[in-house]
Amino acid sequence: MQNPPPVQSGKSSTGLDENIASLIAYLAGWVSGLIFFLNEKSSRLVRFHAMQSILLNVVLVVVWIVIMIVVSILVLILGQVSSALAGIVSLLSVLLYLVGGLVTLLVWVLCLIKAFQGQMYKLPVIGEYAEKFSAPK
Repeated sequence: MQNPPPVQSGKSSTGLDENIASLIAYLAGWVSGLIFFLNEKSSRLVRFHAMQSILLNVVLVVVWIVIMIVVSILVLILGQVSSALAGIVSLLSVLLYLVGGLVTLLVWVLCLIKAFQGQMYKLPVIGEYAEKFSAPK
């Protein structure tokens, strides 16, 4: 999957430079993404990064909830069999959360950098949807 070359930075309809508006769309997660997606009328770059921010944060929340439910069920079931097994699962889940948090941070920083550079950097799967939803009407 090739990403297009950097877009020439211009002004967005919010009055900010496109790269600054794109960067800000990631800063407060889905909230800032939604604000910029609804308010931006002319810049496809800003709308793309705003939608990608929304989708990324929704996916992260859903994945986190699913993992919490699965781990909780495993701990409850294994706790009936052996408290040692439940403890091991709990310990592994903490490790999973730490690794997941680090990966999330790295992806977020990558998106911030690419947005500031004025690139339409597409994350796998999410980026395709963001591009489709941010297309001009």
